[in-house]
Amino acid sequence: MKTLVKCGVCALVAGLVLGTPATAYASEINNQIVKENNNIAQSTEDLLTAGIGELFSTVLTEDEYKEIAKKAQGARWGYTNLGICNVEDNNLNIRQTPDESGKMVGKLPKNAACEVLESKDGWAHIKSGKVDGYVKEQYLLVGFDAIQKGEELASPIAVANTDGLNVREEPNTSAEVVTQVAHGEMLDIAEIMNNGWVKVYLDSEEVYVSADYVEVKSDLNTAITMTEVLYGEGVSDVRVELCEYAKQFIGNPYVWGGTSLTKGADCSGFVQSVFKKYGVSLPRTSRTQAGVGTQISAGDLKAGDLIFYAKGGTINHVAIYIGGGQVVHASSPKSGIKISKYNYRTPHKMMRVLQD
Repeated sequence: MKTLVKCGVCALVAGLVLGTPATAYASEINNQIVKENNNIAQSTEDLLTAGIGELFSTVLTEDEYKEIAKKAQGARWGYTNLGICNVEDNNLNIRQTPDESGKMVGKLPKNAACEVLESKDGWAHIKSGKVDGYVKEQYLLVGFDAIQKGEELASPIAVANTDGLNVREEPNTSAEVVTQVAHGEMLDIAEIMNNGWVKVYLDSEEVYVSADYVEVKSDLNTAITMTEVLYGEGVSDVRVELCEYAKQFIGNPYVWGGTSLTKGADCSGFVQSVFKKYGVSLPRTSRTQAGVGTQISAGDLKAGDLIFYAKGGTINHVAIYIGGGQVVHASSPKSGIKISKYNYRTPHKMMRVLQD
């Protein structure tokens, strides 16, 4: 039977390549086989059918094929029909309905991923993170282009699988605890070490977490919900505008020493440039910025306030509070400008610069 399978398959291939109907070639070859092996099969059609049936049944079972299909479904970062936001700057608006006047339900940052559910009349119905809505199809990469871009963008991350994950100065349990991060927080990976530790980025600093308390995986950025940009009652227009302005640059690069909101900035350069737009002059470094304004507590935070973080008691990072328990900040060379929970690491100090 194995000989028959090979002949039948080769006949099909030969027919396709040479341009003659495959059935003609298959019939000629298999008629010869029938004459030599008439005790196995009685017709060309029977031979081909039998051969192909055996070819598949002897390789994998039906259940095995289903299992492969199931695994393949999530092989591309969990997306079955991947779309990648392909805009030059800023974010792509996600609307509730497929028209320009539709209510905005979220924003898809540059290079963020989504599941494309359907495409029709120039609009794509997508789902990304917690957001479900419509975007203009022309601003999405799909198919092979999306997969190729995803391979370029996806980076390994360590996800905390315990509350109060200790982040240490060195890869050992006797090293100083720099801060703690909450369950589910994601840290960009710098290196997976062979001693049970993972070197990660805590903003622009390289620190260490135990491999026992993180899940290592590869991921792509997703959309931002409109809930994530709410500010609460009693917030002045300038605070709302400042936060909206800052979020326009999500996805742009982190550059140490930089102050450009488009070409790259570090944490304090990002804050300095955003506040400059609204007539507020701030010093250049996070440490000196922490001395400007009035110190407040977490319960008093309003959108537009500044939150500072420290390593070993020394301030080394700053972010802008945007309401809803979140901050926008220039985080690290790997993640750029992004939104995080305000307590993604332990806050050291909170300051109010905008006095309204």
